[in-house]
Amino acid sequence: MQAATMDPAEETPSMLWGLDPIFSAFARLYVRDILQMTESTQVPGIYFYNSHPIYKVDVLGTVVYKRERDDFFCYGVDDGTGVINCLCWKNDLLKEEANPTKSGGKHSDGAKGGFNPATELEKLRQAQQSRCHLDIGELLRVRGPVKTSRQQREIMASTYYKVNDPVMAVQIAWMMEVPQLYRQCYDKPPQLQPTATGDSGISSLSKATNTIKDFFKQQSVSRFRPYDVQDLLQPLISSQPQTASANQEPVAGPSACQQLRQLLKEALQILQDEGIVYRKVKSQDEVYHVTAHDTDLRIAVKDIIREDSKREKYAEKGCHILHILSAVRQRYSLNVNKAALELILKSLECNSDIVSTSDSHYTVF
Repeated sequence: MQAATMDPAEETPSMLWGLDPIFSAFARLYVRDILQMTESTQVPGIYFYNSHPIYKVDVLGTVVYKRERDDFFCYGVDDGTGVINCLCWKNDLLKEEANPTKSGGKHSDGAKGGFNPATELEKLRQAQQSRCHLDIGELLRVRGPVKTSRQQREIMASTYYKVNDPVMAVQIAWMMEVPQLYRQCYDKPPQLQPTATGDSGISSLSKATNTIKDFFKQQSVSRFRPYDVQDLLQPLISSQPQTASANQEPVAGPSACQQLRQLLKEALQILQDEGIVYRKVKSQDEVYHVTAHDTDLRIAVKDIIREDSKREKYAEKGCHILHILSAVRQRYSLNVNKAALELILKSLECNSDIVSTSDSHYTVF
């Protein structure tokens, strides 16, 4: 693989990398994207995905090839998008396995049923061996920094272990979580450049969402359109700065009206992701419903729980939240997300309209 490097003109200064929370986390990227990331020209070993600086990753996949040396295992991990080489170093217990005389030929004598340190150490060594010795076809989770060696991208594992997943629960949970991380984090450009006032774009967006939330509390509105709340965000849009001198040319940029519309769009998207608002019907007429004040949605959820709790399947534990969500989308609106449903369920439970019987299960009194 030919290692690609970032264009120095487009690369973010290294002193700003710490402002991106992804930089200090193990990024759960697809293997395909790890292999295609561009390398920094400022600091070798740092890579960029969608302008996010990344140097350590978290991968779950199937072992498709293996190689063992005295000091390390080398596993090829396939997550369905590509195969990457993972260098997994052996710890002291695994190294001693090759030389059993180190631990002593005889175990110390002890009373029957008593604690024998040598025996317990052997059990520990066997457990460690079963977790670190993987065969082709087994599931491996590996975390560590990304390196490029001999023009080949690989992971230098800091942590790795075999995953026992007989019913594929771990893999299904992984496949559901990673696309959300892409939508919410990796595919969004980082907000690293501070503005002239010292506030970042994230803080302005946070102020905008809090302003709209306060408006909902004060006015108790159940439905609104974007232009109903657009003027509330006007104070957050600063006017374009004046040029320093007559000879300085004005800098091209979005107008105040464009900034306001963009800020409103991003704020409404965050409110939808949090379940604060939702659109019952997606049409050209953008009508948003405030979840906490939507009486129709509350009645629909309560009716679903009351009716389905009578069925034999849900009589004992009640209805699971995912079942309720599916029923709400079928009978009421396809655009209700899990976050909005959780707000409704919490409100109904506070009013003693429903009760949670166990984790994520609900029924009526």
